[in-house]
Amino acid sequence: MGLRNVVLPHWKKGWKRYVVLKLPRKTNWQSTNTNTNLANKSDINWVIMDYLVSEGYPGAAEKFAQETNVPGPVDNESIRERVRVRNAIHGGRLAEAIELINDIDPEILDNNHLLHFHLLQLQLIEIIRTILAKPGSNPVATDFLPAIKFATEQLSPRAPTDPKYQQALERTMALMIFPPEKMTPEFKELLDEKLRQKVAVDVNRAILESRGERSEAKIRQLIKARAWAEHEVRAAKVDLPAYVPLGLDAADEVGGDDGDAMVS
Repeated sequence: MGLRNVVLPHWKKGWKRYVVLKLPRKTNWQSTNTNTNLANKSDINWVIMDYLVSEGYPGAAEKFAQETNVPGPVDNESIRERVRVRNAIHGGRLAEAIELINDIDPEILDNNHLLHFHLLQLQLIEIIRTILAKPGSNPVATDFLPAIKFATEQLSPRAPTDPKYQQALERTMALMIFPPEKMTPEFKELLDEKLRQKVAVDVNRAILESRGERSEAKIRQLIKARAWAEHEVRAAKVDLPAYVPLGLDAADEVGGDDGDAMVS
């Protein structure tokens, strides 16, 4: 049976990339009259559309709807709102992102204190990153005054409410002490731009939940299930290749949502 490639956009390390799904060619579907295969085609198209809408790709969703006759998103503007928030976070513009989130629904951050803390913590990290990245500079204590001011005004009042917040703030402030080349992996992880992606995903989910929509694309749940199945097969000592790529960053999701470089 021939295969066709379906290309899905996604974000990784702050860059737009693509996942390629190999699906049966349309001609094979057309030549099959069983209800089961027709349902499978419909299900696959629905999963792809659900991914494009949930992850925030309105243009791709519109084109996919035209090509497959799958109903497209009803409210493209709400998707574009989430895209603007995501782009601001990926670009390190956290003040803009927070303002956009509050424009969508101020209760999102009022009710989700951990998410609000993560956004502010990432904003502090971006301030520190800018200071460390100045060309030819060897930052001294006074260079970090903007970061100290922001931490004192925005994060310090929240830290006493939870020991985890205090520890996270202390780790972030330590970025101002060690030169980048002498940082341990624990601190380098905070400066890794993948952290922007993680926060953007959390924000996207929170916005969807605030609107009463499902907070995660179905395809991510399917990939997690596949990752779990592979884990079980390996545990049963079945011979598999050393690496079986999953796509959509599923390799990072096998263990669930326990890992957190910010508040742990």
